[in-house]
Amino acid sequence: MTRAKLDKKPQDVAAMFDGIAENYDLVNDVISLGQDRVWRRAVVDAVDAHSGELVLDLAAGTGTSSESFIKKGARVIACDFSLGMLQNGARRRGGASRGGVTFVAGDALSLPFADETFDAVTISFGLRNVADVDQALRELRRVTRVGGRLVICEFSHIPVEFADKLYSTYLMAALPRIAGAFSGRSEAYDYLSESIMAWPDQAELSTYLQGAGWSRVAWRNLTLGTVALHRGFREK
Repeated sequence: MTRAKLDKKPQDVAAMFDGIAENYDLVNDVISLGQDRVWRRAVVDAVDAHSGELVLDLAAGTGTSSESFIKKGARVIACDFSLGMLQNGARRRGGASRGGVTFVAGDALSLPFADETFDAVTISFGLRNVADVDQALRELRRVTRVGGRLVICEFSHIPVEFADKLYSTYLMAALPRIAGAFSGRSEAYDYLSESIMAWPDQAELSTYLQGAGWSRVAWRNLTLGTVALHRGFREK
């Protein structure tokens, strides 16, 4: 596997995630110093899924994030275009549809769901990996019911320039080495570091959401702004 470039060719990105699927959750925990658990809880609170609701968890990977949405009785579709990730998740849960979580293969640019299917849609650390962010946001809106909500959790930029530069140094130098030691795939985390650095800041991403038709768009920073939680609603 060659390292996926920042043009984000779907077959390259999918192959990259297939290659790191086995240890993906462990590596996330290590390189985030456990903060990934804090971020997942923030997403769950923001989505606020309740009994009877149907949630789309896009770029769900192995479904670790999806499990948290079922605690109040919601049903979850865990969707990803990496078959390796989905297979690992289904194996861990004992099947592709168990306990309120159903694994479905799908592309963010052409979701395999009917219009207005979901009460809530969410994507964590996956939006920056799609080839066309605008199209992905429009697709998420298409499959969301009127009155439904969107929650995005994504790496972002620390609002203090000096601190953001230090963070960028960690991303480029330390993160691939640490992640490579646990996953054996340092080249994949080279890509992830570059994709984070190239990603727009909080305000710019908010304009993307508004341009795709989402209303009442807002964001809040997590972990000093290294991660941001964005929210929007479909009002018509």
